[in-house]
Amino acid sequence: MPHEPQERYSALVLAKLRKDLKLKDGVVFNNDYEGNPTAGAVKIPVRDTEVPVSDYDKANGIKGSHGSTGYETVVISKDKAINEIIDGYDAAAVPDKIVAERLSSGTYALAVAMDTDGGNALLAGSTPTGVEQLTKDNIYGVIVDIRKEMNKANIPNDGRRYLLVTPDAEALILKSPEFISASSLGDEVKETGAIGKIAGFNVIPWNDDTANLQMIAGHPRFATRIKEFAVKPHVQSLDGSGNYIGACAVQGRQVYDHKVLRSVAIRAVYSPKLLYASAAPGGTANTTIVTVTGAEGNLFYRVNPALRAKFGEATDDTFAALTSGDTKIAAVKDAVIEIVEVGGDGTVVASGYAHAVVK
Repeated sequence: MPHEPQERYSALVLAKLRKDLKLKDGVVFNNDYEGNPTAGAVKIPVRDTEVPVSDYDKANGIKGSHGSTGYETVVISKDKAINEIIDGYDAAAVPDKIVAERLSSGTYALAVAMDTDGGNALLAGSTPTGVEQLTKDNIYGVIVDIRKEMNKANIPNDGRRYLLVTPDAEALILKSPEFISASSLGDEVKETGAIGKIAGFNVIPWNDDTANLQMIAGHPRFATRIKEFAVKPHVQSLDGSGNYIGACAVQGRQVYDHKVLRSVAIRAVYSPKLLYASAAPGGTANTTIVTVTGAEGNLFYRVNPALRAKFGEATDDTFAALTSGDTKIAAVKDAVIEIVEVGGDGTVVASGYAHAVVK
């Protein structure tokens, strides 16, 4: 039967992407940007203040105010593609179920990559907090303290604050008497992927095993996800390739990136150890210097990690040695730098994240 147009494939991919993403659009990230990501960069509105409201004078009217919205240019750094060859079928004859299976598999892999990169951006742009040891007795107090700091920073408390919790933290929250199960909440909360609420936060399970990370609190207003198809999903004939006869491929490309707009609105909790990292320009173009506090063992780093370091794993050749405050790291603006502390047994005992700051 004839194939659906690219727009239909695109709609199917986007629908499955929404389902597969753990760090969902509208829940963890907003999509407020101007421009076309396929052009290589977009502008994100950045505004810390609200529109002022004044008393109205019927005789003289009201003086107009000037908006303080600024725009930050974000260069798109992620470009992912699928090119799955289907041998033995012409493009017009490949069964729809095969195309659907390939698109489903590719979309899941894309969702995993986007979640990893999105998590990297949140951690690098967050305000980190260290807790000596999380327990079922103190976890509610820790969350209330986060709530207090977000209230002080005027982060909206409009029912959209979220708490991404790792399995260990989730288990402690479920044991807390202050936890409200999703079964007692409306469908709107359940649709976010939340299992319930605590201290006003939607609790969203996040099967993440980043070293020492327990949870991330935030609000979608202050973190942006930019995404667009550079080439919409389609079935491409390979007959003219010179190598394939009677074959086709499911192809597509998507560009995307993430940006945290206010670090005080995104708060990462580490336990039992906090490795705090900050970055400053390295003096020469496209270099940054990272300073780390809280470390006792040897330090290593890598830029834009495909996977985050786990507690107890050994470092590999993707890491380089770091001398805090001395090593110049080659990186582009806003690249994520992962720093790990390695203990005496040669395995990771803590991790920290920073955005590269370059000239």
